[in-house]
Amino acid sequence: MKLNRILLSAALVVVALVVQVSVLARLQLPGAVPDLVLLTVVALALVHGHVTGALVGFTAGLLADLAPPADHAAGRYALVLCVVGYLVGLARPENGRLKSAAGPMAVVAVAAVGSTLLYAGVGALVGDTAARHVGLGFLLFTAALYDLLLAPFTVPLIMAIARRAENDPIAEATGGNGADVSSGWLASGTGLRIGTQRSGLLVKAARTRASRAGRIKGVKRL
Repeated sequence: MKLNRILLSAALVVVALVVQVSVLARLQLPGAVPDLVLLTVVALALVHGHVTGALVGFTAGLLADLAPPADHAAGRYALVLCVVGYLVGLARPENGRLKSAAGPMAVVAVAAVGSTLLYAGVGALVGDTAARHVGLGFLLFTAALYDLLLAPFTVPLIMAIARRAENDPIAEATGGNGADVSSGWLASGTGLRIGTQRSGLLVKAARTRASRAGRIKGVKRL
């Protein structure tokens, strides 16, 4: 991994973990807790691929295992996020372009459900039966719901930051075919193209008016 990628990923994970522990975990929502750390791993894996996704997932999970008030064995969530980061990275398009929000939102939903199931399964192996008392079905539903509600406000922003730091050409694209969804999570590629074309027409019209005004007022422009 490049040094700037390591530093940026570490900073994003730390910020996500701080918000997770200090804000989201204190909301006392029914069922699961919105998992900002998971969404950060998903976003970075969608940008950088499965290797970076696995490494970032393991590191983020290990920090979450050690951060108070953790009440489970260290390494448990690290294993979960390592697997999630690897699998999400495999789902990254080859050209890195995401043409609609449907794919990433489906990835978020699957990651939320899969991480909850894997976490509960590992817990069952080590004798942790907390999921049984809460109800696994309710946990799965609330985990997917909360993460899907949080994803549009976090995942595209993290993806855009990661691509800017990498000087990714996709981050510089402002329109045309295959516009990336991270620059407009809820906007379709068609909408982006129409907006770009409209802006281009306005600029061209303004230049035409200025040119005509210059010819009418005189041969020199001041």
